[in-house]
Amino acid sequence: MNNLDNTDHMDSAEKETAHAAPSGRVPSGGTPRTGAPSGRALRTVREDLFALDPQPMPPMTGPKPLRWLPHLAVAAVAAFAAGPGTEDIAARGVGMAHAALLVVALRWPVPAWWLSLVMLPVFSLRASFGPYEGWAWSVHAGLLFLLALRNRPRVAYETVLLSTALLLGLQLAGGGAWPWRFVVIVLAEFALVVAAAAGVRQVREVRSRLAEQEATLAQERAHRTVLQERARIARELHDVVAHHMSVISIQADAAPYRVADPPPELVAALADIRAGALEGLTELRRLLGVLRSEDRPAGAGPEAPQPTLERLDDLLTGVRRAGLDVTATTSGTRRPLPEGVELSAYRIVQEALSNTLRHAPGARTRVELNYTCTALHLRVRNGPGQQPDQPSPGAGHGLLGMRERAAMLGGELSAAPTPDGGFEVTALLPAPAAPSDPKAPKAPKPPAGPTAPAVPSAPTTPAPVTPTATPATRQPDEEEPA
Repeated sequence: MNNLDNTDHMDSAEKETAHAAPSGRVPSGGTPRTGAPSGRALRTVREDLFALDPQPMPPMTGPKPLRWLPHLAVAAVAAFAAGPGTEDIAARGVGMAHAALLVVALRWPVPAWWLSLVMLPVFSLRASFGPYEGWAWSVHAGLLFLLALRNRPRVAYETVLLSTALLLGLQLAGGGAWPWRFVVIVLAEFALVVAAAAGVRQVREVRSRLAEQEATLAQERAHRTVLQERARIARELHDVVAHHMSVISIQADAAPYRVADPPPELVAALADIRAGALEGLTELRRLLGVLRSEDRPAGAGPEAPQPTLERLDDLLTGVRRAGLDVTATTSGTRRPLPEGVELSAYRIVQEALSNTLRHAPGARTRVELNYTCTALHLRVRNGPGQQPDQPSPGAGHGLLGMRERAAMLGGELSAAPTPDGGFEVTALLPAPAAPSDPKAPKAPKPPAGPTAPAVPSAPTTPAPVTPTATPATRQPDEEEPA
């Protein structure tokens, strides 16, 4: 956790131990190495306690007004120690500067601890600072707490050990300057603040790990939902693909009978086409069995045919019975679309209306279908709900399924709230019109230009008629000879 342990870097003693040369040998390109444990311990302490990088204390998690409450509490304690704690000393500024180290420790805990450690002998050995001695050691305990919050336990133990050594050294050097009860109280403060900091740090680490796990689970859940939606779409499109495969097989089987004396090569090629179509249809049914194995029990009957836009009126009737005021309009020339587009359009409208029923009961809803030469435009727009929405079971991934259907066809889908408090779903599904489709909307023709004047034809000479010959009857589409 970077915000809790900004000085947590790799221990150089461990790296050197892995590559250390045997005792008494000189590594190539270097000087004789003193691999004594004491030397490694000193290097470790130097790296831990002489790190001067800033370690700002992060705000508290929770409501925004309370995020900076710990910082305000530390500042209040520092102000109290600098005020009443320094009233009875002559050099009051020194005591106030020492109390202000609590605020400095909010960003630089290790340097603040070092400054306090240097100032403590001054307060203990000079009689003029006697009234501030208790405050000084309490402030030092607070610095240990702030340091232990953002450093490894090893760093906290090192600072407590040095602080304890200073306390006992001053007590012994001063010939019992304080009662031993005072020393025990200070040592108890050290132990209490370090234990409290370790507990807070542990709680924050656990919360951070839980947040990371929740983020990972949410990502996996979203990925699993996408796969489930794609599997459901694949099951629904099975009938569409199977229909086309069956048509290919039937036409390949019937083609040789439509030609008189077809060549053997053509018959063999059509037989191969039919065999390939039947094999593909068999594999498709096997794949469908795998996709449906989790949702359908063994031996379940066949499902109903997949719906198309021909059944949109039935869908709207059912929604009206559920209490939704919905109207539908169609613009452009309605034409038959590919079955996959019909199915996806129906499902998108169905899911959008279902979301309206769940989240905006009683809202006025409008369904618009616009047929163009190259695509089908859908729009489902509802106003604000007239009744409070009721919680409904389910994963709530309807929009994800609609986007997957549109993306499968190479289209686009957008869903967003409207300014009046409603919701709008729009979709563009590519559906190019077949060239031979008489119902497809056609582009307007350009206006015809002026007609060129007719060129008079040359005069024709009638052919002589033989008296004995019988005149032949001229057909209407025959031209007169020139």
